[in-house]
Amino acid sequence: MGVLITVLAVFAVAGLVLLALSLRNVQQYEKGVVFRFGRLLPDIRGPGLRAIRPIGDRMRKVSVQTEVLGIPPQRSITADNVTLTVDAVVYFRVVDPVKALVNVSDYPSAVSQIAQTSLRAVIGRADLDTLLSDRDHINAELKKVMDAPTEEPWGLRVERVEIKDIALPESMMRSMSKQAEAERERRARVIAADGEFQASQRLTDAAATMADTPGALQLRLLQTVVDVSAEKNSTLVMPFPVEMLRFFERQSGETDAESGRKSNRPPIHRGARRPALSTGTVIPGPATPAPVVVPSLPLPGERIDGRAEVARERRDNWPTRREAEESLNG
Repeated sequence: MGVLITVLAVFAVAGLVLLALSLRNVQQYEKGVVFRFGRLLPDIRGPGLRAIRPIGDRMRKVSVQTEVLGIPPQRSITADNVTLTVDAVVYFRVVDPVKALVNVSDYPSAVSQIAQTSLRAVIGRADLDTLLSDRDHINAELKKVMDAPTEEPWGLRVERVEIKDIALPESMMRSMSKQAEAERERRARVIAADGEFQASQRLTDAAATMADTPGALQLRLLQTVVDVSAEKNSTLVMPFPVEMLRFFERQSGETDAESGRKSNRPPIHRGARRPALSTGTVIPGPATPAPVVVPSLPLPGERIDGRAEVARERRDNWPTRREAEESLNG
């Protein structure tokens, strides 16, 4: 009787051990792939408690969650010959556990290598401006390039590819900053010129309105004086109309013309220099003779008085140049 109980106990323990070896727990985010003596079974075990043969069967669990894989920084040359370093991140998941286990040895490592080569290829076909301004297009092209070798043969689906950072050389960054500064300066100048144009239009309209109403100009002048004096300055600056200066200039020109007509002389234009009159010219001789004095002559148009009559008589009695030279040499 005791031997029978011992045998039953041994069989019970062996049954419990075999039952424990045949039960597998599959999580909700996993799929179970069973190999029997190395051969793949067609049934894929879903989440829950699953039973397999304790001898000869082996279950591999594959996660179907979305995995995040960082791509190491890749140094490449763009289409416009700019050397830069780009790193990205890949989001993928397993859609076919059988292909992910059978067709590829280590699918995370394979996806990383595919992502690196695809990133370098896409950067080589794009220029720098496209990489900086149109990243959505670059990300879509990366996803398209990576889907071809991963989804159908490996059972992996690349859900998203994002470029994280683009490292530019220092010289290129300085050139881009200068370009951006010049662009902002150009916009500022255009805006300032537009403001000046609008202000000139407003001032033209204001000037036309003031021209129709002469009192408005005087009121504006007084308002300007009030604005200047509000600062409590010791010096008050009064604007002087230029038209008044032109009026005085015209009046002065008319007065000069009238005085010239009364004195029978041509009017003296403003700014013209009157020729200087010499008082006398001294011609020295070679052996200290008496100097010959040439009196000054009156200007044309001047009145001739008694002294001019005497000077004219003296001039008529002057010797010629030849006679003066002979008298000096004789």
